[in-house]
Amino acid sequence: MDTNKLIELAFYTLPALITGGVAYYFFNMHTKNEEGRRRYLIHKEAQKNALPLRLQAYERLTLFLERINPAKLLIRITPQSSNKFDYEEYLVSQIEVEYEHNLAQQIYVSSESWDIITTAKNATIQMIRKTNLDPKVTTAQELRETVLSGLFDRQTPSSVAIAHLKNEVSGLWKED
Repeated sequence: MDTNKLIELAFYTLPALITGGVAYYFFNMHTKNEEGRRRYLIHKEAQKNALPLRLQAYERLTLFLERINPAKLLIRITPQSSNKFDYEEYLVSQIEVEYEHNLAQQIYVSSESWDIITTAKNATIQMIRKTNLDPKVTTAQELRETVLSGLFDRQTPSSVAIAHLKNEVSGLWKED
């Protein structure tokens, strides 16, 4: 009789245990699903709030690249004397000041874009310095004219970087 009672107890307990296990499984799955949904909504809201800041960073970096574009830089900053070395240093210092003013924008753009922007800045500085080392260039005005004339047959580092930024910004719309 004791064995019959144990078997009977097992028949009553086994369905209760199975029902309890299934209920636990579904409750646990529901809880994980809700947590994932909440995380998704928080992430989506954060992206929506960050998008205007990212776009503003792209705008500022585009403006930076336009300002250091040699064609625009040399028109905007005229030589104050005929000394080509003074003019070179002044141009380089203006580029560096512009760059330092926009350093914080790197947190809003990809590291690839920031590297391209830094490369454009360095290439522009190198272009100015290399032209200044030319023995045919003797005055600040000649430096200016030589750099400007050298831009007719090639693309500036700034324009390459701006094209990359435009491409990256168009990718922002695809993320949504």
